Amino acid sequence: MTEKPTLLIVDDEKPTRDGLRAALEDRYDVYVAEDAGAAMELLEREKFDVLLTDFRLPNEDGLKLIARAKSLARPPICILMTAYGSEELAVDAMKRGADDYIAKGRLQIDELEMRIAHALRQQNLESENVSLRQQLDSKFGLENMVGESPVMREVFEIVRQVAPTRATVLLAGESGTGKELVAKAIHQLSPRAKQPLVTVHCAALAPTLLESELFGHEKGAFTGAYERRIGRFEQAQGGTLFLDEIGEIDGTIQVKLLRFLGERTFERVGSNKTLTADVRLIAATNKNLEELVKAGTFREDLFFRLRVVEIQLPPLRERAGDIPLLAQKFLREFAHENGKPLNAFTADALEWLMHYSWPGNVRELRTAIEHAVVLCRGEKISARDLPPPVRAGGPSGNLAPSLARNDLTVREAEKQLIIRALKETDGNRTLAAEKIGMSRRTFHRKLHLYHLEGF
Repeated sequence: MTEKPTLLIVDDEKPTRDGLRAALEDRYDVYVAEDAGAAMELLEREKFDVLLTDFRLPNEDGLKLIARAKSLARPPICILMTAYGSEELAVDAMKRGADDYIAKGRLQIDELEMRIAHALRQQNLESENVSLRQQLDSKFGLENMVGESPVMREVFEIVRQVAPTRATVLLAGESGTGKELVAKAIHQLSPRAKQPLVTVHCAALAPTLLESELFGHEKGAFTGAYERRIGRFEQAQGGTLFLDEIGEIDGTIQVKLLRFLGERTFERVGSNKTLTADVRLIAATNKNLEELVKAGTFREDLFFRLRVVEIQLPPLRERAGDIPLLAQKFLREFAHENGKPLNAFTADALEWLMHYSWPGNVRELRTAIEHAVVLCRGEKISARDLPPPVRAGGPSGNLAPSLARNDLTVREAEKQLIIRALKETDGNRTLAAEKIGMSRRTFHRKLHLYHLEGF
């Protein structure tokens, strides 16, 4: 049997409370309160779907109650009732978070039920949209892009914004920062998701081979061309072509690529026939293309064509607060792959992971966790299981792991990391969040999660 939606009625007049309860209890699980204080006690203790409150209440008006209700982790739909109706009050109510506004003087139960039902449908639709977006993110690539740091949250948002468009995207960042993962996410979240995503690693091929690889060739076009070859542009028809290490291509291919971006046309090697392709281009580089332009090895006009939207992927050392999350993700992956019942790190292992500079970025961290899982002989990953470079680059001397005698889950380690940051910044939450690479919103959510609000 489907549970009824829960409804909290707040009114200081008992006849009104009882009348509304009697009229609505067939469809809703109804609670009542006579003032804002009693209402907040109920709201903080129970999950309510709808809050129906009078404007005039003892001690605190309904608008303030709505504002407090909307600050809860799971806020209810809020509907304000008042006998003192005015356009100004209605506008103020909406600004404070009210979802609807009803004048008591012309209150009809049928209309009230209809408006509550409409608000619940809207809320369910919004929840379904959020859930769908999360499912899309999980299914199509963003599940591999882990991070709650401000820089990564900005990356995620740009990916979501740019994915539905046709814009050419340039991904810039050090090796191992996840450029190929971002390219896959952009493709899979785009209208082209059902069409091919074709990847070419430009540095892996000599210029003549790369030209044939990209544009194809005709039979007899050069020695060894025994048959026609369809290039990657044709293979990616209707989809996306990802060119990794774009800074490695030579001048001839740069010219052909520039032409394609301008006209969407090209020729196979050894052919005069002009072909067209509906292909979205995503390029990636670990080099500074602006410096290559100044040096004369990369065309400025091609650089600007590629950089319609540029996404800078931060190195792992600049988002150290994401290391515990990434480490836990890789631990689950490799523990499952290797059939080992591992689900946590010791404190010393986490300290070493947090202090290492990770020149190979996320790719190096992933390899390090795989190494640790394979070699681990205990129930948890310890420092001795980590690769020698990580141990050599970890804390030492008076920075040796202060928690080494305790075994910590990643959640516990994250809590200790937050406490340490607060101590080092004298309780300044903004500075503490910046210090460990978290957004302020995430930091405050973590304070609530770990019961550190009073720190």
